[in-house]
Amino acid sequence: MLALDHLAVSAGTLEAGAEWVERALGVPLAGGGKHAHMGTHNRLLSLGDLYLEVIATDPKAPKPAWPRWFDLDNFRGPPRLTNWICRTDDLDAALAAAPAGTGTATDLQRGDYRWRFAVPATGKLPFDDRFPALIQWQGDLHPAKALRDHGIRLTGLEITHPQAPALRAALRGLTDPRVTVELGPYHALRATFSTPHGPRVLT
Repeated sequence: MLALDHLAVSAGTLEAGAEWVERALGVPLAGGGKHAHMGTHNRLLSLGDLYLEVIATDPKAPKPAWPRWFDLDNFRGPPRLTNWICRTDDLDAALAAAPAGTGTATDLQRGDYRWRFAVPATGKLPFDDRFPALIQWQGDLHPAKALRDHGIRLTGLEITHPQAPALRAALRGLTDPRVTVELGPYHALRATFSTPHGPRVLT
């Protein structure tokens, strides 16, 4: 089984990404941390039962010898919603059922947080990055539990792809009613939120 865990907004710089999300949603982001294995860093925002992550290449970190996650090595342009991440209690079983190229289980750590993450060999996930990254948290710690709650909630995540039926079939282990997969001539992500300032959207 899969469960929606968090959303990722990629940016050319962490500052630009944080400013974009804060302006769009009307609340401040919390400090995150560094991912030494990937040469990236992030900032976070509570969404109640899950969270939003702004992530960018860390200019002070050495470039890893492998592609960074979320295809950040090839990121260009303004900040935008690029990925979604699902958690599982059994990453090996989830990977066995996932499309080829979803990744290899990799043990990672940031401070007290420990997790296993499916890292794709190319940095890019199946279905043009519209298939979720897969994560298995180790222990009881989870970022969503530690973040200040500003009342932001995800109300919908719409995934558009020309191969929507195949993508739906690949996601049969996910039953979250907030997630919908739509048929379209292009691939895209659109997240809708309820906020203290009214509905807001990130794409």
